[in-house]
Amino acid sequence: MRIIDSDMHFMEPFTVYQDHLPRDRRDLAVRVECDDLGWPWLTHRGSRLYPIDLHVPGRVDLVGGRRAKQRAGEVAPPAESLGDACDPAARIATLDANGSDAALVFPNLGLLWEEALSGDPESQRANLEAYHTWLLEQMPATAGRLHPAAQLTLRDLDWTERELTRCARGGIRAAMIAAQPVDGRALAHPDFDRAWALCQDLDVAVCFHVSNIRLPLDPAWYALDPEPLNKVLDSTFLWLAPAVAVTSLIVHGKLEQFPRLRIGVVELSARWVPEYLLHLEGAFQFYRTQTGRPLTQLPLRPSEYFRRQVRVNALAPEGAALLIGAAGDLFMWGSDYPHAEGMARPDFREYERIQPKRLDAGARAALAGGNAAFLLGLRDAAAAW
Repeated sequence: MRIIDSDMHFMEPFTVYQDHLPRDRRDLAVRVECDDLGWPWLTHRGSRLYPIDLHVPGRVDLVGGRRAKQRAGEVAPPAESLGDACDPAARIATLDANGSDAALVFPNLGLLWEEALSGDPESQRANLEAYHTWLLEQMPATAGRLHPAAQLTLRDLDWTERELTRCARGGIRAAMIAAQPVDGRALAHPDFDRAWALCQDLDVAVCFHVSNIRLPLDPAWYALDPEPLNKVLDSTFLWLAPAVAVTSLIVHGKLEQFPRLRIGVVELSARWVPEYLLHLEGAFQFYRTQTGRPLTQLPLRPSEYFRRQVRVNALAPEGAALLIGAAGDLFMWGSDYPHAEGMARPDFREYERIQPKRLDAGARAALAGGNAAFLLGLRDAAAAW
C-alpha cells in the first residue's frame, strides 16, 4: 500500500518572485518586505497586501500570539526556521521519517495574492511564471516523490497553454486553478474548453485549493470581519466555491466532454460531499421534471461523473472513515504540513488513529494513497488498490 500525502506545502523563499523574473520585469514582483519593527509583509509595487504568518506545524496559537504582538506595536521576535521548508531533499527525508511514499505539494506565498492582483493581470502572469520557473528548477531533486502543483490563471488562454505545457514538459502533474468565474464567465463556459482539453491531453490534474480568490458570498456578509484573509464566514463555507465550480462542470457536460479530466478538491473540507451528491442528483432530476427537458443530455447520472473524476481531501478531524461509508471511496488524506493549522506531524498513522472507525483494506488503501495516485495520474500506484 502506497501512502501519498495529498496536501503539503513548500514555503517558498521570500525572494522567489523577483529572483525568477527577468531584470526588466522585476518591478512586477510580489515581495516580502519587513516594516520598521521587523514584521514581514506581502507587498506589490510598494503597497502592503497582507502580513506574513510564520508557521510551526500544528501551532496556530503561535500565529495568533505573533499577530497580537504585531498589533501591540512590539518588535518582531526571531522566526523559527524549518529545515524542510522548500528543500526537496529535506522534505523527502520528512516523508521517510513519517512513512509516506509521496506528496502533492502546493505553494504558500502563492495562496495569498491572486485576487489582490486581479486588477493587474500582467503582474499576475509574471509572478506565476516566476513561481513555475522556481518549481521547474526543483523538479530534478524531487525524485518522483514530491509532486508540486503549478498555479494557473485562465484569463489569457494563450498564456495558460504556454505555461501549462512548459510545466507538464518539466514533469508537473497538477495545476491549481481558482474555483471561481473568470472575467464574468463560468468555468463551464465553452471558452474554457481549450483549457480542460489541454489538462486532459497533458495528463495534468486540476486542483481547487484554499487560496486568495474572490469570496463566493455577497461582500456584505464579510464586511463586519476585519481580517483580510481567513474570515470566519469564509472558513465556515470553505466548500462552497469548489462545490459550485464542480457542479457547473458536471451539469453543463464538461466532465462528459472531457472524461479523462481529473479534479482534486484540497484543503476545502469534505464533510459536505455525501449530502451534496444527494442534492446534485435531486436538483438535476427536479429541473428535468419541472421544465420537461434536462439542462444537458448526460448519459450518466451527475453523481457518477463526480465519483468517476473528482477526489476530495478530507481534513484530519472530519472523520473520513464515515464519509467513505456515506459517499464511497472518493477521499484522500492530507497533512497540510508545514502549515500551522495542519497536522503537527505529516503521518498517515496519526491521521488514521483519530478516525471514528476502522476501515477495510480497500477503503484504507484508497484513502492512504490510491485516490491521490489516481488524481496525479500515477497509474501503477493507483492500480495497486
